[in-house]
Amino acid sequence: MQEKKKRQEIDLYKPIQRYFIKEGYEVYGEVKDCDLAAVKEDLLLIVELKLNLTVDLLIQATKRQKLTDQVYIAIPKPKVTKKSRRWRDICQLFQRLDLGLIVVSLESQRKKVDIVCHPPNSEFSGYKRVNKRKRENLLNEVNGRSADYNVGGSTRTKIMTAYKENCIQIAVYLHQFGELSPKKLKELGTGEKTSSILMKNYYRWFDRVRRGVYILNETGTHEIAKYPEIVQYYISTIQKKEQSK
Repeated sequence: MQEKKKRQEIDLYKPIQRYFIKEGYEVYGEVKDCDLAAVKEDLLLIVELKLNLTVDLLIQATKRQKLTDQVYIAIPKPKVTKKSRRWRDICQLFQRLDLGLIVVSLESQRKKVDIVCHPPNSEFSGYKRVNKRKRENLLNEVNGRSADYNVGGSTRTKIMTAYKENCIQIAVYLHQFGELSPKKLKELGTGEKTSSILMKNYYRWFDRVRRGVYILNETGTHEIAKYPEIVQYYISTIQKKEQSK
């Protein structure tokens, strides 16, 4: 008899990702400690993925309301029926806390996503509770990523941050063009943090050959090979720029 696969929080991610992409959002996993962040125009939405409802989870979700009023909790579809007193009490609690609730039918082949309740519409709430600095930091993290390389709900897994992707971008350009200055790298599109990244050299990927000029070392060459999708993205970016000249 085949052993039943143990549920994980990451099992919730793909169905919810697909749902919000269909709704017109750009969706990213593991952003600034949030399991899932989705952006559409000026609207920021956060989803915390968990296998069970707990008090700690509710506390965590209310803390996310400092970033946006649009905060959801997603859980596997529970066995309790929607008509039960227990379920009605849960829904009432979410409404009182201004939180959204999503349930995912993990047992079904389609992994159906059901929005049980939405948070209050942000157009009317006006983000009164939002910490603008933290919200801006989260949006900067989202905007600094070229794509979604993480799965929300992951544990014991290395997360691709905007900072690390920026390091990979610099490494790819150095690998393609050889030694370059921060100024030249910025002209290629590596951004304002280029000089800081090269000087701090957090991952030990870069060597300074002379003042203001850097190369990619063997460690860097070896490490970026672990991220072929990102490397290919930035190589194609170079090729597009060359073709447009």
